[in-house]
Amino acid sequence: MRRVLRIGLAIVLAFAAFAYVNNTNLLATPGDGRPVLLAHRGLAQTYHRKDLDNDTCTATRIDPPAHPYLENSIASMQAAFAAGADIVELDVHPTTDGAFAVFHDWTVDCRTEGKGVTRRHTLAQLKALDIGYGYTADGGATYPFRGTGIGLMPSLDEVLRAFPKRRFLINVKSNDASEGEQLAQYFARLTPEARGLLMVYGGSAPIDAVRARLPDVPAMSRSSLKACALHYLALGWSGYVPAACRQSLVLLPMNVAPYAWGWPHRLVERMRLAGTTVFVAGAYDGDAGASGVDSGEEFRMIPAGYSGGIWTNRIDRIAPLTQR
Repeated sequence: MRRVLRIGLAIVLAFAAFAYVNNTNLLATPGDGRPVLLAHRGLAQTYHRKDLDNDTCTATRIDPPAHPYLENSIASMQAAFAAGADIVELDVHPTTDGAFAVFHDWTVDCRTEGKGVTRRHTLAQLKALDIGYGYTADGGATYPFRGTGIGLMPSLDEVLRAFPKRRFLINVKSNDASEGEQLAQYFARLTPEARGLLMVYGGSAPIDAVRARLPDVPAMSRSSLKACALHYLALGWSGYVPAACRQSLVLLPMNVAPYAWGWPHRLVERMRLAGTTVFVAGAYDGDAGASGVDSGEEFRMIPAGYSGGIWTNRIDRIAPLTQR
């Protein structure tokens, strides 16, 4: 019996030693210490997240404006890149005339003077709307952007023409497989160089369609991220990167990241070799989910030498802290 216990203890210790050596950053070579900065929706107006849900009109709860930019506009993207962003995240909806409009909300009711589901409009109808119409920081007493956003909703074509050598993360706002097919067809018409600058995430059905057609495009859905997390939790100690984590992107709330095998340097390098970028986001609070790394206090929680991605809503605050 004692011999069996000794053998069992030796196996446990050997496993622990292997897992430690294989995942400790004491023996890892950090990256170049230059994080990849992702500007969520460009340089956008921020808003308070208390009692936030999927149907909340965030334009009616913005903070007092600190800059003049409206999310998902060409100007906001230009400002984000000028501030130091490496990647800009944007949202797309198909239009009834076969284009993709760059706009966040499922309906146009919140941010514009229009009514109805975004994807049930033509591109011309959407471009006629004022995307700054519904923003207010004082409960509707004033609308500081009303009248300033007419014609500023771009198409995906316009964005890629305006920034031909920039990287984008495209958010598919539905769980419609046909939208994934349409987006995959759009990507397929691009040059390999242009397609290599794009990543995509969204509902499982459209993302599966994009993966099936274009497996070289990094893509993530909620279900693929969950599968990646569970499989990596079980197997990542060995250094193995599960299939669900490959050619993708991984979002890690900063209060969850320290529990990932190999965090930060070995994890970032493993995923990079598998075609995946790791992005650290703000802390997950269980109610409103995770926001971005938006303050100096949050930024200073990221380990020194970190060379993975940072997801932020305030590229104007975070980029200077990286000494860009």
